[in-house]
Amino acid sequence: MKTEGYASNEHYDEMFTPEGSVRNHYREFHNYLSKASSKKMNQLQFSANKTQKSMGMTFNVYHDNQGLEKILHLDIIPRIIPNSEWKKLESGLKQRIYALNLFLQDIYNEQKILKDKIVPSDLILGSKDYLKPCIGLTPPKGIWCHITGTDLVRDKNGEYYILEDNLRCPSGVSYMLESREIIKRAYPQLFNDEGVMPVSDYPTKLLRMLQYLSNKPKPVVGVLTPGIYNSAYFEHSYLALQMGVELVNGVDLIVRNKKAYMQTTKGLQQIDVIYRRIDDSFLDPLTFNPESMLGVAGIFDAYKADNVALANAPGTGVADDKAVYAYVPRIIKYYLDEDPILNNVPTYLCREDEDRKYVLDNIDELVVKETNAAGGYGMLIGPKSGKEDHDKFRQLIKSKPENYIAQPTLSLSTVPCLTDEGIVGRHVDLRPYILYGKEIEVIPGALTRVALKKGSLVVNSSQGGGSKDTWVLYN
Repeated sequence: MKTEGYASNEHYDEMFTPEGSVRNHYREFHNYLSKASSKKMNQLQFSANKTQKSMGMTFNVYHDNQGLEKILHLDIIPRIIPNSEWKKLESGLKQRIYALNLFLQDIYNEQKILKDKIVPSDLILGSKDYLKPCIGLTPPKGIWCHITGTDLVRDKNGEYYILEDNLRCPSGVSYMLESREIIKRAYPQLFNDEGVMPVSDYPTKLLRMLQYLSNKPKPVVGVLTPGIYNSAYFEHSYLALQMGVELVNGVDLIVRNKKAYMQTTKGLQQIDVIYRRIDDSFLDPLTFNPESMLGVAGIFDAYKADNVALANAPGTGVADDKAVYAYVPRIIKYYLDEDPILNNVPTYLCREDEDRKYVLDNIDELVVKETNAAGGYGMLIGPKSGKEDHDKFRQLIKSKPENYIAQPTLSLSTVPCLTDEGIVGRHVDLRPYILYGKEIEVIPGALTRVALKKGSLVVNSSQGGGSKDTWVLYN
């Protein structure tokens, strides 16, 4: 299939250099692509779409009147990352997660970083995600952030930047795993020839990490889901099935004498580790939101008594607040005495007078984000918005400056995608998954999210984004 006329000179393109030559790590795939007919590629795409539907790879969109369940479109052309590039990402992510874990342990205990004024006390102590019931707690094995999905982007020079930390209930890993199975079937010989690192052992690694949190020789593990109407329910059920553990709702669990039990057909069975996919506020109506119908009454007391481990630990949300994100380079330096291996996107904190003035004066050039919003909501992309939106966000920032940050509009790298117009570039980000158990492990693959709409920089599935399989090469 022809790629002539593919424009990549405005952005960093993963396959092509600005001069139009093919990057070394894409040579084998490009050779395949140049020999394959349009009909062949379209057949592969049709087959991938059909397989996704048969697998039930759906997510729910609550703000879309066109229907609740949607397929996360999987583009047939993979994103390929050379091993040398991946090694730097791996080192940078391990460094970041280690420092953030030390930060969480500190702010809920000695609060040295606040006393030393490295991070403003009011930013942490005044955050709705700083959970007072967690003060004085140390989670099992001292680990707070067991599963992390960190979002990265590349600028026009190809430099990777951390865009966001997701330490609460990061989603998308099931799409990474299922997408790999689909794409392997599309290019079986090519996949083997390229030497792609596997991701299929993720459920095994996830289970091993969860079991590590308990001191029992054979701990009972469960996945706690809000239920079938949750946007990531497919993932909850998929991971439980792959790990061979129970998928439970809040009504399936009961706490007695500060121990958690599953209700089974054979009676009550104690559960030792819960991979919870429920937000902190809904976890326990006795400790957090009293109106929660999703959580388990008394589960936090069982957690405090070391009778059940929760992953991720309650209280981690304060560390992935978008305002706290701006301080992560300082957090790394403070705890590790190291410079960050991976840089943040330059960030303006609207809570600070000088930054706020700059944002208000240059809002048409910046991306403005609400600190506690997710999924592409509560966001303004200045260059792609009109005066009315600019004025609206100026008022929002003036009324609650602490709720907003702003960043330069990065161009985001592109990867070739198969569309009705042929092969064209679409903007992408990268979400690798990191597990923290006995050691910190970065899974050698990632969810590559794609902005399917022409010119769009918003990759979120809830905003019309799609995905790609990510090939990390052995060499």
